[in-house]
Amino acid sequence: MANQRTVARPVEVRGRGLHTGEESVLTLRAAPEHSGIRFRRIDLPGSPHIPATPAAVGGVRWETSLRGGDGGEVRTAEHLLAAAHALRVDNLLIEIAGPEVPALDGSAEPWCRALREAGLAEQATRARRLRIDRPIHLAVGSSRYSVLPSQSYRVSGSISFDHPLIAEQFVSAAMEPELFQRDIAPARTFGLAAWRDELRAEGFALGASLENTIVLSERGLEGGQELRYPDEFVRHKVLDLIGDLALVGARLQCHVIAEQPGHRGNVRLARRLAAELDTEPGAIMDVNDIMKILPHRYPMLLLDRVTELEAGRRITGLKNVSANEPFFAGHYPGHPIMPGVLILEALGQCGSLLLMSELENPAEKVIHLLSVDKAKFRRPVVPGDQLEFELEIIQRKANRGRLKGVARVDGKMVAEVTMLGHIVDR
Repeated sequence: MANQRTVARPVEVRGRGLHTGEESVLTLRAAPEHSGIRFRRIDLPGSPHIPATPAAVGGVRWETSLRGGDGGEVRTAEHLLAAAHALRVDNLLIEIAGPEVPALDGSAEPWCRALREAGLAEQATRARRLRIDRPIHLAVGSSRYSVLPSQSYRVSGSISFDHPLIAEQFVSAAMEPELFQRDIAPARTFGLAAWRDELRAEGFALGASLENTIVLSERGLEGGQELRYPDEFVRHKVLDLIGDLALVGARLQCHVIAEQPGHRGNVRLARRLAAELDTEPGAIMDVNDIMKILPHRYPMLLLDRVTELEAGRRITGLKNVSANEPFFAGHYPGHPIMPGVLILEALGQCGSLLLMSELENPAEKVIHLLSVDKAKFRRPVVPGDQLEFELEIIQRKANRGRLKGVARVDGKMVAEVTMLGHIVDR
């Protein structure tokens, strides 16, 4: 199992958006383990975060746009996401001043160069992986998808288009970083010259030019352009698909076969695969990963694993309550019940990981609990139970965060609480 990766140092990229035509300044930055890929609109009040997840997709017409819960939006994210996904960058903070990822030359090749310039740094915990062990089939409009079991990650695509330079095209590519950079990344976005006025009237392609788009005239190419591959069109469709599947948030082990792929179908497939990921047993952080961040040790470490983490927003975790827990020896002997304060402590430990999820060096920090409000206990927790924790940040200010959390057993609530934590140096 490979470890997670991020970038080693910041890299800045400037350029105009393909659809808005507006200038954006974008910086690729390192991000902590388990935080995934996320954008931050530093030009908007509060610098809202926008996660690169299927749930954050806000538009799929001619592009994949992402929207955050605080109103921030980033348009045309797919080419950058494809480069990060193919180069196996698991955690990345993308600070952007502007509404849209720069188009650059209309491909993912400049983003591959930027990530290489930033350097790829291995992190301490294992990368999240999704292996498909049974066929999945999906149809969305004219798009058809099959996801098949495979020993590696491969993407195949076919398109049929009524233009003499396109007609019917097919490509199949192994998703190894070097092969992606050679065979897929340089393929550019394309469109018909006849679409130009209609698209711009609808607010699209305002930044499109011969420098970032292959423009097809009725019989050929406009402005003396030359193709990088004879089948560059289907290669770009596969590039878009790879970028949209980056939203799954895991390294994929499967063969994706797409017929007439488009953003709407791609994102629907990403949601389907993300659902497979969420139902997989296991953890994104096991107890060894947790101990690299939290200072707690037996018998006061009350969290066994983290199962979901949306950095800066939400976390879920588990605690298996065994008959050998030391507190059962003296807490209601003969009628063992887990002390309520320890349920709150376990919630607090899970919440601490959430509060520190956006820090560059969380192991150098610790959370001090400042207040506990509205704590309620609904039913006892006994040996053999599995406690499920879910917490979300409801208020964040500087180094303090207010969390709302619940604990459940078999889906039934056993406790709920609101907590205020303070991040301090360890």
